[in-house]
Amino acid sequence: MKKTIIAGFCLILLANTPVHADNPLVRMATTQGEIIFELYPEKAPLTVANFLSYVNSGYYNGTIFHRAINKFVVQGGGYTPDLQPKATSAPIPNEAANGLKNERGSLAMARAYDPDSATSQFYINLDDNKYLNYRAPDPKYFGYCVFGKVVKGLEIAKKISLLPTGPGGIFSSDVPMESVLIEQAEVLPGLPKIAEPAPPLPKKRKG
Repeated sequence: MKKTIIAGFCLILLANTPVHADNPLVRMATTQGEIIFELYPEKAPLTVANFLSYVNSGYYNGTIFHRAINKFVVQGGGYTPDLQPKATSAPIPNEAANGLKNERGSLAMARAYDPDSATSQFYINLDDNKYLNYRAPDPKYFGYCVFGKVVKGLEIAKKISLLPTGPGGIFSSDVPMESVLIEQAEVLPGLPKIAEPAPPLPKKRKG
C-alpha cells in the first residue's frame, strides 16, 4: 500500500513534467531527498540496460554519493558509507557518441581513463559541462555517456553539492562529510519499461 501511495504521489508531481511515454523512470530516495530520472533507451540502450540491472538487483540501495562539487557534478553508486568499493558487473561499451550532451540536469556514467570502463557509478551534471561531451574516437576526447535526465529533484542534487566536503577513503577531496545514502532505487511501478528486460548482473568481481 505504501509503495502504491508513493508511486501515485510521484505521478502527480510528474504530471506537468515533459516525459516521453516510452521511457522508464527511476526513483532514487536519498537521505537528502528524492530524485527521479527519465532514461533514454533509444539513445543509450546498453547503458540504460546496465543501469536498470543495478537498480533492479538492489545494488544501489545502501551506497552513497561519494563525490560532490558545486556547479559541477554529484557522483555516486559505487561505494558503501565507509567508502569501501562494491563489486561490480563487467564494464560496458561507451555510448557517449549518441548525441546527448552533458548539460545541467543530465544523468551520465562515470568511468576511468579507458572509454569503455563504466560499471555502476553515475553522476548528475549541475552545469553545462561541455568538455565532458564526445568529441572524437580517441580516449582523450571520447567523453562520458549521457543516458538520462533529472525530471524531479535537481534541487536535491544541488543541495548535496553544497554539503561540506573533504578527504575520505582513497579520495583526497570532494567527499561529503555528511554521508549521503541512497536508501532505495527503483523503477517506478506502473510506468513503461524498456522493451527488452535488463540483463542479470554477471558474476561479481572485485574492482
